[in-house]
Amino acid sequence: MSTGTISHDINRWWHRIRGKEDPYLKIGDRNDRTATGNSEYVWALKDINFEVEHGEVLGIIGRNGAGKSTLLKILSRTTSPTTGSVKIKGRVASLLEVGTGFHPELSGRENIYLNGAILGMTKREINRKFDEIVDFAAVERYIDTPVKRYSSGMYVRLAFAVAAHLEPEILIVDEVLAVGDAEFQKKCLGKMKDVSVKEGRTVLFVSHNMAAVKSLCTKSLYIENGNIIFHGATEEGVSNYLTTARNQNNETLGNRRDREGDGKFKFTDIVIKNTKGDQTNTLFCNENISIQLCFLSEVEDIKKIILTIGFKDRNGELIAFFTSDEMGFTLENGKDSLILNIPKLALRPDTYSVWLFASYQTTSPSDFCDVIDDAAMINILPVDHWQSGKLIRQRNTAFLEGDFYQ
Repeated sequence: MSTGTISHDINRWWHRIRGKEDPYLKIGDRNDRTATGNSEYVWALKDINFEVEHGEVLGIIGRNGAGKSTLLKILSRTTSPTTGSVKIKGRVASLLEVGTGFHPELSGRENIYLNGAILGMTKREINRKFDEIVDFAAVERYIDTPVKRYSSGMYVRLAFAVAAHLEPEILIVDEVLAVGDAEFQKKCLGKMKDVSVKEGRTVLFVSHNMAAVKSLCTKSLYIENGNIIFHGATEEGVSNYLTTARNQNNETLGNRRDREGDGKFKFTDIVIKNTKGDQTNTLFCNENISIQLCFLSEVEDIKKIILTIGFKDRNGELIAFFTSDEMGFTLENGKDSLILNIPKLALRPDTYSVWLFASYQTTSPSDFCDVIDDAAMINILPVDHWQSGKLIRQRNTAFLEGDFYQ
């Protein structure tokens, strides 16, 4: 694998032909975003060693920047490891980002056949699966349109359909499913379950949605700072990950390094206030609250940015959110904060995390400005909302208003 500079690559080659150790294997910092480094090299992954059995569904979990996507790229052979080796038995189909393996100038139809050929399938085999792929992706009307004109949602639907239906022995999926709507995500999870349970194929699945991981995966691999923290039963792995994530939330928002985005727009602080105007993370069910977000921006026209403030349950599943463009709100140039007022915080009593998302008009990863999981934790307390003498029951779900009558 290249070091990134010609001089270093030549130095590495010179050491190798003389039978000496690679000089760049001796240096490099640990993949820890929270610490200042002393080397220009960072080990995205280090001391990784595990096996995945035939027919196993492995959930790969960890915070942003932990090394999950790098691991999938190595397993997909789109990136070579600096040291070590990967042994794979079977045909691999991978979906690492929107439109992986697609040629933008070719139509959806042509890309299906191209991907099938890359996987080593005959035209007859692809013909047999073609209608099923198009039906699953729901892009029949645009199947002969160049995919460069597809929306990100259409792109990912077709890409997933191709990867899942062209009969790979091993299916590798990064969390591109976040681009699709809830119905499509459910459809994808169902297909991956069918691929593993009914067809006996191996699935490697990266996700921040712990409910999906627990539902789909037979085992989990928890990675933190490029190292394996846990490999084993899914429930235990998810529990370890969530406990660690919550314990690491003491760092100020501006200094958090477990974030995604280009860095030109950056959340720096979050302040949550109750009905009385007191700053607190403990609130009552259906209480009036406000959330103030502070940020730094180097974006030329900040009006292009879409903001989302969401609430996730214990499993990391998004259960409620507010999005600026839906609400008709536009950021103004020259300002460095905003306030979201929530007249009634419609969450049942439990513990939730706040998710912050900023992007340039789309949900494509290439357009992310700043994305932070677990930006804050909030505890919702029960109240006798209906004045029935009973407190609202604890559940990690949204809360709805309603009345019984006969």
